[in-house]
Amino acid sequence: MGHRAAIVGAGHTRFGVLEPGPRALLRSAVSAAFASVDHGAAPRDVGEAFLASLGFGGWQIGNASAVLGEEAGAVGVPTTRVENACASGGFALRAAVRAIEAGARELVLVAGVEKMTDVASARRRYWLGVSGDTEWERLAGLTFAGVYGLIASHYLFEHRLGPEALAEVAVKNHENGTLNPNAHFQKRVSREEVLRSARVADPLGLFDCCPVSDGAAALLLAPADSARRYTDTPVYVDGLGAASDHLAVQERPELTRFEATRRAADEAFRGAGWDRSEVSFLEVHDCFTIAELLALEDLGFAGPGEAAALTLSGATRRTGRLPTNPDGGLKAKGHPIGATGVSQLYEVFLQLRRAAGARQVPQATRALAHNVGGAGATATVSLLSGG
Repeated sequence: MGHRAAIVGAGHTRFGVLEPGPRALLRSAVSAAFASVDHGAAPRDVGEAFLASLGFGGWQIGNASAVLGEEAGAVGVPTTRVENACASGGFALRAAVRAIEAGARELVLVAGVEKMTDVASARRRYWLGVSGDTEWERLAGLTFAGVYGLIASHYLFEHRLGPEALAEVAVKNHENGTLNPNAHFQKRVSREEVLRSARVADPLGLFDCCPVSDGAAALLLAPADSARRYTDTPVYVDGLGAASDHLAVQERPELTRFEATRRAADEAFRGAGWDRSEVSFLEVHDCFTIAELLALEDLGFAGPGEAAALTLSGATRRTGRLPTNPDGGLKAKGHPIGATGVSQLYEVFLQLRRAAGARQVPQATRALAHNVGGAGATATVSLLSGG
């Protein structure tokens, strides 16, 4: 199968509790993306742009895409905002690739941003809640963490498991985060610390939940056949899949199976013509530790209930046979909603160019990025290869 597009530049801010506002974060990430292009690129080379953002806290709820044009120095370029909750970044990449396939010959810019830490905790809970079903789940008092707590409880009961694999996800991702200078958390934790942590939504404790983060990330894409005008080491987009499911989990036939992820993965692998055994590493959407286990199963790398043993075996560690979230994942790197999916692709860009430094995955040639909105209501899967 042929390449669908190529990433030729990428930029990223630190994730965490940050002083700059959304405009400054966008400007920093986009400037870094332009600076990373080996043979040079400028805002005048951009023909179209896509902004991934939930508008958390009420920042520029309408028409935020125009801000991207301003801060990228590309006023006049058609810009589109993409909002599919936490999966906004993955869907923005999909839109950008489709623009290239529709005939765009110039660079296409994809950026994601979220400013989440400058609002009161009650308002944060409100904005996190809008990504789920607001008619029944939220009115009944079920929080975002509460939904995943129910899923985790059912998963452990269904497969007769203890919480050790959940804890191992946190331990692994925190360890990877210590090697990522952009990560929100850069501190190791032990399995005992994770298991003893304060309960948030049983069986999930404090260390089972991703943080609320600020940050931005940006990508520059080009048609595959012109990518080497910009860089000698392009990263190619070979497969894309996307799907949706019922918004409310109570409408789904199974609580521990995200059909949107499964459909998106099957579409991506069919389109790329890859076998799952060819994937070197994964970037999966681990907003909670249970989400990483579900992702391994829904993406087809483990059978029902088998992700726990796979994780406990060490296979998903950076030097294991299926490295998962070498950048620390959402769990340690952070989760600024609109920026998350773009950030995953930034990590893929570094890894496939052998530029990830201390966290480099050995022999990384092909990667999968998996981005989820809400509790599995929307999902994208992207397959990328090194040049």
